[in-house]
Amino acid sequence: MINNERLIERFMRYVKVSSETGNEKEFSELIVEELKDLGLDVKRDHAGEKIGSNTDNIYCLVKGEGNKSRIYSSHMDTVKPGININPVIEDGYIKSSGDTILGGDDKAGISVIMEALTCIIEKNAKHNTIEIIFTISEEGGLNGSKNLDYSIINSKEGYVFDSGGKVGSIINQAPSQKKLRIEITGEAAHAGGEPEKGISSINVGAEAISKMKLLRIDEETTANIGTFRAEGATNIVNPKAFIEAEVRSLSEEKLKKQTDHMIEVLESTAKKYGAKVKIEIDHLYTAYKYSNDDSLIKEIEKTMKYLGINVSKQSSGGGSDANIFYQNGIKTVNLGFGGNHAHTLKENLKIEDFQKLAQITYLLMTE
Repeated sequence: MINNERLIERFMRYVKVSSETGNEKEFSELIVEELKDLGLDVKRDHAGEKIGSNTDNIYCLVKGEGNKSRIYSSHMDTVKPGININPVIEDGYIKSSGDTILGGDDKAGISVIMEALTCIIEKNAKHNTIEIIFTISEEGGLNGSKNLDYSIINSKEGYVFDSGGKVGSIINQAPSQKKLRIEITGEAAHAGGEPEKGISSINVGAEAISKMKLLRIDEETTANIGTFRAEGATNIVNPKAFIEAEVRSLSEEKLKKQTDHMIEVLESTAKKYGAKVKIEIDHLYTAYKYSNDDSLIKEIEKTMKYLGINVSKQSSGGGSDANIFYQNGIKTVNLGFGGNHAHTLKENLKIEDFQKLAQITYLLMTE
């Protein structure tokens, strides 16, 4: 069904091609060449020029029999440090040599999609309609999928292979996220001569943060301060401070409630001291949630159980391209690809799980 030796070779070859966010061109050209070698027509959109990448999203339609049509998607970019990756095999895992990430996030996903597709074409196997989407700049804020040309897509359901952990993990719910960018403006004054005439932006920000409910809010909601920045001389009451924060929740109502709480605290604290506060809010992505009885979930579960794989339906604390596809009317589930310690120098990929995912992908395409 799957050529496991070629699958491993493919992955090792892919991760050696650098594709840090915004610089995915070399890797995308490799993938386009391989798709064309399979006799497939490949399209690109113009997402790269919109978001500052040196290439675009890749789209490929492989028409099949019957009415079933699915998206199979992974992202081409990696986080840093992702240049000159040297993968090694050790004790059933593929690892980096230790001075870079591995790049399994998300080249493991791309590898299983490409290998399953190659096997189908080699065997002239009957298959469903397959729509392949390989995105750019996922790690930079899901920007590739946000700028994808959805007019060319026909499928209403799909799979994203971009969750760490064991194969068999089905991410059946993932949160919405808002990002807050806050600027606090106080009043400068000499800190030694007349500090009472100043309004410290640092004091305002610190007091506001101390009043906020943060980190784990409830079982569905989190909030965090990522940046608190103010620069200046110690002899000046600092007039300007910057804060970056986020809120995530599986519930849109709770997302709004927590965001409103943080805004109210900032505004009331600024008013108390006579400072000004400017708040910009970006809605990064929308939550999705599927029941255990959902047809797409049951389809994946059936395939995994057929292969003897233990199924685990999980909630994720983070977003993926699946969230953006969902926002655009495509029911999409994120699946575990067998990776561990993503975005770190300890990143690794369990070979046994990786091979199982390729089998799952082949069966989903051909069942």
